[in-house]
Amino acid sequence: MVKDKSERSLSNFLIFPFLLWRMLHNQIWISLSRYWTAKGKNSIVDKSIEFEQVDRESNWDDQILFNGALFYLASKTLTQAKNLPLWRTDGVIMTFLLHSGPVEFLYYWLHRALHHHYLYSRYHSHHHSSIATEPITSVIHPFAEHIAYFALFSIPMLTALLTDTASIASIASYLTYIDFMNNMGHCNHELIPKWLFSIFPPLKYLMYTPSFHSLHHTQFRTNYSLFMPLYDYIYSTMDKSTDELYEISLRREAELPDVVHLTHLTTPESIYHLRLGFASLASKPYTSKWYFSLIWPVTLWSMMLNWLYGRTFIVERYRFNKLRLQSWVIPKYRIQYFLQWQNETINNLIEEAILEAEERGAKVLSLGLLNQGEELNRYGALYVERYPKLNVKVVDGSSLAVAVLLNSIPRGTTQVVLRGKLTKVAYALAFNLCQRGIKVLTIREDEFLKLNKSFNTNSESNLIFSISYSQKIWLVGDGLDEEEQLKVPKGTLFIPFSQFPPKKLRKDCYYHSPPAMVTPRSLENMHSCENWFPRRVMNAWRIAGIVHALEGWNAHECGNTMSNIEKVWQASLQHGFQPLLLPTESKC
Repeated sequence: MVKDKSERSLSNFLIFPFLLWRMLHNQIWISLSRYWTAKGKNSIVDKSIEFEQVDRESNWDDQILFNGALFYLASKTLTQAKNLPLWRTDGVIMTFLLHSGPVEFLYYWLHRALHHHYLYSRYHSHHHSSIATEPITSVIHPFAEHIAYFALFSIPMLTALLTDTASIASIASYLTYIDFMNNMGHCNHELIPKWLFSIFPPLKYLMYTPSFHSLHHTQFRTNYSLFMPLYDYIYSTMDKSTDELYEISLRREAELPDVVHLTHLTTPESIYHLRLGFASLASKPYTSKWYFSLIWPVTLWSMMLNWLYGRTFIVERYRFNKLRLQSWVIPKYRIQYFLQWQNETINNLIEEAILEAEERGAKVLSLGLLNQGEELNRYGALYVERYPKLNVKVVDGSSLAVAVLLNSIPRGTTQVVLRGKLTKVAYALAFNLCQRGIKVLTIREDEFLKLNKSFNTNSESNLIFSISYSQKIWLVGDGLDEEEQLKVPKGTLFIPFSQFPPKKLRKDCYYHSPPAMVTPRSLENMHSCENWFPRRVMNAWRIAGIVHALEGWNAHECGNTMSNIEKVWQASLQHGFQPLLLPTESKC
């Protein structure tokens, strides 16, 4: 875009692609680290991460943007920074020698100074707020520290520039090395094999391990070195438990779950909202973003990876009242569950997950979203029939979903409209409402006939077929169309009984969430939102599996079987789960 060819500079042109590479590099580390910690194998610090930490570390790319601005400034003001060659061997050697010498030494003493109470309380404590670190923790610092670190790391780069030995390769490889080592040191997963130090014992003075730096975040006054522990050995600040923690971390096995929640992807973009995706997006309710259209190649690549990998993968693990909880994801999208030719493949994946949970000693496996479809597997009954001796209890969570819905209907309600695809939850909901003396109106004759046929008591007298749209409490499921929403009166409350929320078309109506409850604060390591739910809110089907394990119920809840609704509801409340408040205004 520069007309004067003499002003064109390849090194200047490559600054922006390099910034993108640094962001991609960091994101790869974030995803890998979160996957490793979800499994628990070789993890170092077994402490929870909460939303507060995710929010604090959401600006991790500021450091890259700051560096980028300085690179552009240098390329415009320094003559030596223009038209850099791709490679110069002497510049590469000089850069890494200067890092190993002055940079490592100066960083050690700068770091020790930052731990003086005056500087620590004003600056460095922000970085140390994270005990269980993630790769992005490495660049979470106050602005003054960013300036100090850049000045320090610029020593090799400026020296190479001023001696005319700099190259694109020396600068790019040096910054990539810094990013790599920073991310590795904060990933909370021990990945350096023991044989590496056996082959070359002096390596322990030249390269740190994740467990080495993890101790600095738990002990604070030890292991100050940047990437080379040499100076901690020289100045006797090496933590005495460094080698022991390294050995323990390498021996740590993957965590065995007590409860597994089996869910699936919803849309191609939902991969970004998983805990393994973009941390800042995962910590907020699911919404589509305009920039997703710009990263469609990445979305397409993730779809191809899901198709090629084709195996269930773990995304989260929690702790609650000594129970170990995990979430596993079937690599299938919502639309695939409506394709009949996909049923066998999906059922095989679910069956494999159940058998794997059985092998790992899980007590309960709850079926989430469309993994419990009637047409797919008869609400999970298919697997119990195939394996009648299963120890792991398969739970579809219908009883708690019905309980949540019954307790979401405003007090004093005398009649409701039930509209949408009839499911196990819908039948049980209509039956219980009729038994309580609440009139259930249906506006579709086919739905009325199906519901009426399913009732075996006199409660069907409260089931009414009516084409009236005057009622203000609507219980809705999949299949609610736009025309029906537009006909309801102002102030109508829509309460979904389906897994997915309805499309919000009316600004003058209220939309409740699908059956869900607020989790107790004692549920640890919850730092991502479940699909469209707010923070620390969990869907009822998933909670049902947890309560099932907490209560030690020794029965499946799937197929035509449903637990006692009131019993499940009271058990949920006793364990600290709380109902969601009804919306006071629509936010559609």
